[in-house]
Amino acid sequence: MATILMITGDFVEDYENMVPFQALMAMGHQVDAVCPGKSAGENIATAIHDFEGDQTYTEKRGHNFTLNANFDSVEAEDYDALYIPGGRSPEYLRLNTQVIGLIQNFFAAGKPIASICHGVQLLTAAGVIEGKKVSAYPACQPEVEAAGAEFVHIEMDQAITDSNLVTAPAWPAHPAMLSQFVKLFK
Repeated sequence: MATILMITGDFVEDYENMVPFQALMAMGHQVDAVCPGKSAGENIATAIHDFEGDQTYTEKRGHNFTLNANFDSVEAEDYDALYIPGGRSPEYLRLNTQVIGLIQNFFAAGKPIASICHGVQLLTAAGVIEGKKVSAYPACQPEVEAAGAEFVHIEMDQAITDSNLVTAPAWPAHPAMLSQFVKLFK
């Protein structure tokens, strides 16, 4: 079974954080959830994003999520794959040079990486998606294209794989994204 690193943070999208975390563990994989500046046993706040007929998603306070590993001790070499949830946490996590370095190390090693929704903000900041076909929440299209990737419009419940990278627009895509992601594990 694979050992997966999940980089998360305050106001991550609740479903995009909790559902893959639990589903991957239910499949027998080890998932280490980390957040810069926090340790195992500490909580992050989540946000619930929903599609209720407005021009964009709505946001409500979600659950507390307990981290199970320490960010300061993770090394890309210790993991088989990387999962990046969306929500609002990627917009500030992309400012952390250690987070960016971890992502770059996963890409350099060719390890499987999954990103959903606004998680692509971490990939664009890391400069690792040039030439790739990528999906994300539609509002992220300008960032994806500025990073030299092709933004692929797919339904909210679909995902796309380009070599070692699986991306999806939002939490309705969990079944497709997780299915494609675990197929990449060696």
